[in-house]
Amino acid sequence: MTFKEQYEEIKAIADKIYANPELGYKEVHTKETIIDFLKNVNPDVKINEFSTTGFRTTLGNEEKDVHIAFIAELDAVYAPTHRYADKSNGAAHNCGHYTQVAIALALYNYLLKSEAYKQFDYNITFVFVPAEEYLDLPYREALMKQNKITHYGGKPEAMKLGVFDDIDVGICVHAMGGEFEKRSIEINCDLAGFLYKKYNFIGEATHAGFDPFSSKNAYNMSSLFNVAVGLSRQQLKDSEQVRINPIVMESDMSTNVIPNHIKVGTDLRTKSIDYLKEVAGKLDDAAKGSAMSLQGEVEVETQMGYMPFIQDRYLSEFVKEAYNESEEIEDIIENNFISAAGDIGDLSYMIPCIQIGYSGFTGTIHGDDFIDVDPEYIYETFPRFLAQVFEKINGNIDKSKLYRKTYEDYVSIIEAIIK
Repeated sequence: MTFKEQYEEIKAIADKIYANPELGYKEVHTKETIIDFLKNVNPDVKINEFSTTGFRTTLGNEEKDVHIAFIAELDAVYAPTHRYADKSNGAAHNCGHYTQVAIALALYNYLLKSEAYKQFDYNITFVFVPAEEYLDLPYREALMKQNKITHYGGKPEAMKLGVFDDIDVGICVHAMGGEFEKRSIEINCDLAGFLYKKYNFIGEATHAGFDPFSSKNAYNMSSLFNVAVGLSRQQLKDSEQVRINPIVMESDMSTNVIPNHIKVGTDLRTKSIDYLKEVAGKLDDAAKGSAMSLQGEVEVETQMGYMPFIQDRYLSEFVKEAYNESEEIEDIIENNFISAAGDIGDLSYMIPCIQIGYSGFTGTIHGDDFIDVDPEYIYETFPRFLAQVFEKINGNIDKSKLYRKTYEDYVSIIEAIIK
């Protein structure tokens, strides 16, 4: 079985998933489509399920010294204005996760049919993870109340459940946003970490005309906070590429009553975990000072998002070696940083991970116009390149360059940030 021979079948699966997008922890039909394919190509496949829709399967049953996970994400984005959005749930695959799944299945089928995996000195497990996108939070909060999940993101949830306890290395792939003249890959693209801050400014309501003198204006406190945030930006390190975006989340105002309650929320993104915590403290100080200056109060809520993702440079060397020998991939992009985030950052805290980018799309990622335009590259050429990466890894992993932390270590650092 060659990648060219399986191309039409793999593309059909990708098209099916693209046409039936599902949000995180709801990827029921996506899961069924993948498992149906796996059972069709391998009647003896063993599926280990986790969380609500997540699952993994390992090629072979021989114990080897190193265990690599190839990870694909199942969920779509909430984007109801996308041209191909599902009208019933507002979901759309404008982040390219559907192509990750198809690439994983192309690799699985090739390694199985060729028996190439038997020659590897490492085990390879395919992990299909739900809920990478940080959205649809009320639904996930309901799952938390039912004790069905602990984390908003699928990878932290899998970490908690022990899905990666026997894994030494994580390899992901991801669509590259934008258009590229040449068929390209990207390595060592680090991502920001982020958290959410919610500030509930509390004042005292009075009649705006009759007795504004006795009031404590919560809206003015929130306005002062916005000014403080704006003026504080010159104190933030350019090297950390900080992103802050305050919005009014809740209010109950009328023109003849001084408002006594305004909730302001903002995301906060930084390049490093230490600076994330430092800037979060600065925001808290600005909120508290703004409330105090107008004789009000503020309640602070912190909700952790995802940790920064620093790609493992050692593992990326194998990708670079395969690229240098490739005659099909024309360009490579290296060492970018973007302020987007992903829960691969959380997993990379526990084990070394890389995320290889691939072109073949047009439009803005997460935008209404995002769609693939070079399916042959995505479903045939790029998976064949990944197979070459696996060949480069074979026999060459230096375990002394790998690391492992525990889920408990991860929880400790998260708790230190949000306390």
